[in-house]
Amino acid sequence: MTYQELLELKHKRAEKVAQGKELLAKKDLEGHKALMAEIDSLNVEIEAVEKQLDLETQFSEAGGGPISKVYAPGQEGEEEDGYAQAVKSFAAAARNGFQVAKADTVLTGHMREDSDQDGGYTVPEDIVTKIISLREAKESLLGEVRVVSVTTKSGRRTIKKRGQHQGFATVAEAAKFGKTATPQFAVLEYKIEKRGGYLPVTNELLADSDNNIAAIVEEWLADEARVTANNEILAVIQAKTAKDLKDLDGILTAWVGLGSTFRATSKLITNDDGLLWLGTLKDGNGRYLLTPNPADSQQLRLCVGPHVLPVKTYDNGTIPTKDGKIPMILGDLKEGVVYWDRRAFSVKVSDTAVVGDFNAFEQDMTIWRGSLRDDCTQWDDAAFINGYVAPSAGASGGTGGTQQGGGSSTQEPQG
Repeated sequence: MTYQELLELKHKRAEKVAQGKELLAKKDLEGHKALMAEIDSLNVEIEAVEKQLDLETQFSEAGGGPISKVYAPGQEGEEEDGYAQAVKSFAAAARNGFQVAKADTVLTGHMREDSDQDGGYTVPEDIVTKIISLREAKESLLGEVRVVSVTTKSGRRTIKKRGQHQGFATVAEAAKFGKTATPQFAVLEYKIEKRGGYLPVTNELLADSDNNIAAIVEEWLADEARVTANNEILAVIQAKTAKDLKDLDGILTAWVGLGSTFRATSKLITNDDGLLWLGTLKDGNGRYLLTPNPADSQQLRLCVGPHVLPVKTYDNGTIPTKDGKIPMILGDLKEGVVYWDRRAFSVKVSDTAVVGDFNAFEQDMTIWRGSLRDDCTQWDDAAFINGYVAPSAGASGGTGGTQQGGGSSTQEPQG
């Protein structure tokens, strides 16, 4: 097994989780139960593969040589796992200050090492795959939006907005057919931008093992890529005019306003402050409105009037509360936002650079500069609502007792 195969297993699991949400929306509990069994089986397989890869790495470090073998083109007799080979080459480049010229480009199997237009070292594909896997392993808004991998610096996609078909009109015999409304198409353009930052490291790192050097860089780039994507996704969401939902009635009105086109695949996304606010709300009989989903205790749902809203929460660091306004994002962000992923990283180092008050030469350290390339744009503005509530400004929401002033949204569902 390789890290690429591990990533494919995780992608397969993510797809089945998305299918599970659709089955729940259709109230197909039997189908959902069967799908959960498949996901449990995938979890077991993923865990086994991760342990196997860890053992292979340890075995290789102990001098036993790699276990998973592949032959690189034109290199018969040199058996080495693609990822292990990328790690060895990456560590060697790091110790050399990533001074890799285009003339010295190395092409081995699926691994390519090169220098980018800024003179930085292009991270090999096998390590990029590991970085993407680590990026997706932690809390990330990328799981909420549409992610499109691209290979060019700019481009465009033509999309048809959901729910634009209106059907045929009734036509009398021998009468003329009227003109039907045509589906609405939109052209989305993307322009890949470069994002970058710094990581100070001790010079002693270069004396560490190849795997440790690669692991530190992978974790650093993965975390920066995840937070960068989160910030870009929030920027797109917040570019839409914010709506003061005020209370549960406002949430209900916004939810209904999404229309049946989006409600079946929508959810309420908030942060820890929102979780606390929603968690205090009760109906007229003193029952909490925010409860675990009986089909999956790890998922929350909010009962608002006759509607049940799936709820997903993120920590305040991922989705912050600003000026006392607690974010309440409603809708289907996979239809509303698209993240254009170039899947390209580069690294450059200096032991003499000065960044702010940090002087690499004086402090006997090295500054690593990392960069990635991506873009994030709006997909369909009708698919989501950028809402918020401001309890401190008088929004009804309860303070541990029965919610007041929420109207019918706080009562038991009627029919």
